[in-house]
Amino acid sequence: MTAELHPIQPPVKITVVDGHLAEVTLAGDISVPLLRDLEACLADARLREVERWVLDMHAVTRIELACAYALLRAVTEHSGTATVHGARRTVLRTLRDAGLDKAAVIGE
Repeated sequence: MTAELHPIQPPVKITVVDGHLAEVTLAGDISVPLLRDLEACLADARLREVERWVLDMHAVTRIELACAYALLRAVTEHSGTATVHGARRTVLRTLRDAGLDKAAVIGE
């Protein structure tokens, strides 16, 4: 019996609002197996065309440091501004450890 393999998809949803704002909603456990797919999502052409990103992290239960660094790289490569909303205390700690608080506004 062979097992059917499903590609790992990062729990990321991108919504562009009025052509100026992108809402990037992340959810669940953002871990290393999702890293390449996360980076691919963050390279979405729609994110390059907007002035501001809002990263909604209300539903993120955990994020590994490598994935936080991927967020940091994406935010620093973006020419606009980024704001993080709704991250849990443990997620915030990892985002700060990666240095994301130096490149984005982190709201409580």
